[in-house]
Amino acid sequence: MSLGLTAYGVAATLPMSENPSADFSDTPWWVALIKAVGIFVYLLLSTLLVIWFERRVIGRMQQRPGPNRNGPFGLLQTLADGMKSMLKEDITPANAEKLIYTLAPLIAATMAFVSFAIIPLGGTVSMFGHETPLQVTDVPVAVLLVLAVASVGVYGIILAGWSSGSTYPLLGGLRSTAQVISYEIAMGLSLVAIFLYSGSMSTSSIVAAQSSLWYILPAFFSFAVYVITMVGETNRLPFDLAEGEGELTGGFHTEYSSMRFAMFFLGEYVNMFTVSALATTLFLGGWQAPPFISAINDNMFGGGWWGLLWFTLKLWLFMFVFVWLRGSLPRVRYDQFMRFGWKFLIPITLAWVVAVAFIRGAQLGFLGDSKLTIAGRELSVATVVIVSVVAVMALAAAWIWDDKRAAKAAAEDEAPPEEIDPFEDGYPVPPLPGQRLVEPGPRLGAAREPVLTPAGTSSTSTAVKEEDHG
Repeated sequence: MSLGLTAYGVAATLPMSENPSADFSDTPWWVALIKAVGIFVYLLLSTLLVIWFERRVIGRMQQRPGPNRNGPFGLLQTLADGMKSMLKEDITPANAEKLIYTLAPLIAATMAFVSFAIIPLGGTVSMFGHETPLQVTDVPVAVLLVLAVASVGVYGIILAGWSSGSTYPLLGGLRSTAQVISYEIAMGLSLVAIFLYSGSMSTSSIVAAQSSLWYILPAFFSFAVYVITMVGETNRLPFDLAEGEGELTGGFHTEYSSMRFAMFFLGEYVNMFTVSALATTLFLGGWQAPPFISAINDNMFGGGWWGLLWFTLKLWLFMFVFVWLRGSLPRVRYDQFMRFGWKFLIPITLAWVVAVAFIRGAQLGFLGDSKLTIAGRELSVATVVIVSVVAVMALAAAWIWDDKRAAKAAAEDEAPPEEIDPFEDGYPVPPLPGQRLVEPGPRLGAAREPVLTPAGTSSTSTAVKEEDHG
């Protein structure tokens, strides 16, 4: 009996329940349908606008005008490009698998829209006499649903590469498979800290739990990892390795044209909005107003339809980051990108999840009830100890890593050898200033290697010379 009471007392301290906090009891099916159509239109208009926004912003970054002819400020340029895609000839390669070739862009585009169904765009609003959340639906594992739908969307890229019947699309599809698998692991791990802090995986419950503190502060490291992984998940620069123009022509969509290509284009941008909306929901308080706005007249600008405004502003903040990265950074090398994901992001995110689990357990009283007063605020002694240990370990790891970098830089700064063989590694290597080349002789066979002479030049062996003269 006492054990049950103790367990009940501990459970009562948890901040949220597993069930969604959004109430859909007064939402008939036709209101849900109207909300779904509204989100579809919202995403289409946002996509049209963000393509124009990206071209204009990067144009200013690179000192060129960008689209400025069709419509005021060039706003109708994206619409004109869409019409051009609809009127272009749709070419299907002769070796393509026709059904899969057509199905792939549909999968990539439609899956991007599905995830937005569980994103809360605002609080409870009045629609046609019904009080309903500004959200199509919610489930206890809503965040996992977003990750699952994103994984299904990748099948569109993989199937597009395979069904095209061409080498470059196939390589692009394989790259995308490895890339998404690698970075979905780190992305999922980065969200575990949010689940621990909120006590729920429901998006509406997570937003409600951030009414006093946005999770970008206590889960700052998870936020940094998520931002990196969301760029990798959407195949955006500097991580657009599945469609690297310099290596794979166009990647997985090389053989696509007309509206089939436009579907991939649409899916990419809607995916950008999806991952940005999830970041807004999990780390920036979702639709809730910023603290300095919510303090005005008892949060008069924070409820109802105002939430849609704050959600959109936060969403476009992430979209600007996407554009900023594309206009600033070059594409990374594929092996570096994969090594960064597997050997750095995943191990360090696992360590962060363990640290957050201990910190959260200390906050909930699982590691003792002793309190410590710091700057007029009571803190758990176990929390202070765990945070101190984590900080010391992080500083020690940074120190060791910095020493290794310094040692590596010192080794690279050593004086280069006076003589080098330009073909030692199989490809020509230019000499550094002050170096002499070891000129290789004619290689007529596997055993005919150049012989260094005292003067630093090369010659072939006597046997080779006698053989050459017959």
